[in-house]
Amino acid sequence: MLTNPRAERVKAIRALGRRSARLRAGRFVVDGPQGVREVLRFAPHTVLELYVESGARHDDLVTAARDAGVPVHECDPAVMAALVDTQHPQGVVAVCRPMDVSVEEALAADDGFVVVLAHVRDPGNAGTVIRGADAAGARAVLISDASVDLYNPKVVRSTAGSLWHLPIAVGGDVAGLIAACQARGRRVLAADGAGSTLLPDADLNSPHAWLMGNEAWGLDEHTRSLADDVVRVPIHGHAESLNLAMAATVCMYASAAELPELPPV
Repeated sequence: MLTNPRAERVKAIRALGRRSARLRAGRFVVDGPQGVREVLRFAPHTVLELYVESGARHDDLVTAARDAGVPVHECDPAVMAALVDTQHPQGVVAVCRPMDVSVEEALAADDGFVVVLAHVRDPGNAGTVIRGADAAGARAVLISDASVDLYNPKVVRSTAGSLWHLPIAVGGDVAGLIAACQARGRRVLAADGAGSTLLPDADLNSPHAWLMGNEAWGLDEHTRSLADDVVRVPIHGHAESLNLAMAATVCMYASAAELPELPPV
């Protein structure tokens, strides 16, 4: 059992909370049973190690990890607290390889809708949009340069496991991502309060991509001009606007209106 919170191994894992360390090591941390359960279920080949706090009730995760050939390390509470930056560790941490795909792979499906995040900086928003995209049946999520790192621990936690449920591509300028979607026959719909098309009137019947902008300034005029349409969510009350994650969820569920609900897996 690991008992030294100052051990080099522990320090190296804690350092993965920083983007620079993640890039150097080519790995990231999944903290908590929900995320660990989903990565072991949907992408066990990406899991390098599992750390479990002594006495924590995660026997199912330990069994799944060992069945997948993943090394499991038991540790005491002090070590678990030192592994991650959360105030209340949940007793299980996985160290994983990145699992993003290329833009071409993400856009391989020729039906439904995808989501493009343009300069989205808040990790909670990014993770919540990925979770919403998964729930609404999106084919993929594309994340532009200058957006928050997909493997930021707060992004990973906010996805609640959806990180491993649909293809996600990372990198590329916004104009290039828009062009890639259009080249695959997808109409690009910029979601923005400046839109002249109301969401109920938008054409959502053909393959399309929702383009979601920065939390503070949305999408600039040039970026909006690259889209095939600019769509706004109608505001019926006195609210000034919806935040990014709320607006994205409303738009995605409008696109999902005709999709069948999948059975539990």
